[in-house]
Parts: sequence; C-alpha cells; structure tokens
Amino acid sequence: MRQPSGVLLLGGRMSGVLPLPMRRRYATTRRALADTMGLVTGEDRATHPLWRPLVAGANAARQGQRVAHRQTEPGPLQEHDPSWSGAYATVETVIRGALLDRALGIEHVGSTAVPGLVAKPVIDIDLTVADVGDEPAYLPVLERVGFRLIFRDELAGEPHRHLTFPDPNTNLHVWNSGAIEPRRHALFAEHLRSDATGRRRYGAAKLAAAAAREGGRYNDLKAAAVYEIYERAFRADREHDHDPRPLD
Repeated sequence: MRQPSGVLLLGGRMSGVLPLPMRRRYATTRRALADTMGLVTGEDRATHPLWRPLVAGANAARQGQRVAHRQTEPGPLQEHDPSWSGAYATVETVIRGALLDRALGIEHVGSTAVPGLVAKPVIDIDLTVADVGDEPAYLPVLERVGFRLIFRDELAGEPHRHLTFPDPNTNLHVWNSGAIEPRRHALFAEHLRSDATGRRRYGAAKLAAAAAREGGRYNDLKAAAVYEIYERAFRADREHDHDPRPLD
C-alpha cells in the first residue's frame, strides 16, 4: 500500500520535501521508536560529523611528543577577564603581520573566549595553514616574532603543532586547512557562550581538576566534562542530527 504523505512509519520515510525542523522531529521520533522496540541499527543512529570518542589519558600520552617547554607558566584558574579579548587581538595582529596570506584562518578558542567561564589566563588560538607539515613556510617567521614550538604531534589523528607566546601568554595551535579539530573548538566555545548550565558544569570540573594538584593530568581530569559539553553542543546544533552517546 502506498504511504500517504506525512504518515510516520518506523521503516519508512515521510514523502515529499519537508523543512529541516520537521525532518529533525521525524528522525528523532523514528529513532526513539526504534530504540524502544530494540530495533536500533547503525543507520538509525545519527552521529554529528564533529563527534569524536573520548580517549582516556590522551594528554598524558602526548607528553612524549614535547620538544620544548613554554616560556610562561599558565597560572591558576580565575574568573573571566574582559581584557582577554584584547589580548587575543594583540596576538592575532602579530600572527597576521608575520604570516600575511599564509594564515588561512585565525580564531580565538578555549575558555578565555567564553565570558562567564573560569579559565587560566592563557589565550588559545587556532591557526590554519595550507600544510602544517611544511614547517619552513610558517615556523621560522613565527619564531622570529616570539613564538616557540613546544609540541609536534597529532591530536585526534590530525597533524598539529603547538606553539606558545610569552606575553600575552598564548597557546597557538596550528592545523591543516580543513582540519576537524578547529571546527570542534569553535563549536565548543560558541555553545558555551549560550549555555549557562554547561558553563557552570565545566567550570566546576575545571576547579576540581585544578584542586587535584596533578598539573600534568589537568586536561585529562576534565576530559569527561569536555566530552559531555560536546554532547550538549551536538544535540543543540540545528544543522545536524545527533543521538546521545553517553560515556560508559
């Protein structure tokens, strides 16, 4: 029998082209019914394109890729400082002046980019270049203006270079153009700016990680909270469906 337009069937689809909000509601209802009936399959589960699994101990593991130490220590967590946006602008100007058109993208990310969130007073910046592996194209000029390479590694399977700048204290993360991680970082910060509950939860996790006084494990101790914030961000994203993937 032909399915009438707009009729919901577990194994079928709504006929016609529907607006995105209606398609999202339909897909969510269909997957919920399938889950209740024990019929969930890989096709039924929606995964946000920026989702990544949590890798326990990832930050501790990358310490073997360290090539130097930062010029300025991060300092303790503190309440958001409105001057951080100006500090970012200062460093952005330095980067653009050094790289010119080789800087394909520069963005303020991390906790200092989120008003209302406690943070260490260190500016996090994502920089995208044509080829992160072509260090002669960008590293010498960045070093001449004060940056120092401290990590040469891969994060989430993507080539990555981590540089620091002494004042304003900065982490500069260099990625290939088209890399997934900068997009994740941008979504994370954007979501937290509008999610007061997420800011409170993440702030509490950061304070707890700092209180443990295990400096080398600080990022790993708050990794589960970061994962949960991403889950909230993915579910709130109107452009993509995402079924919750809670930690085991």
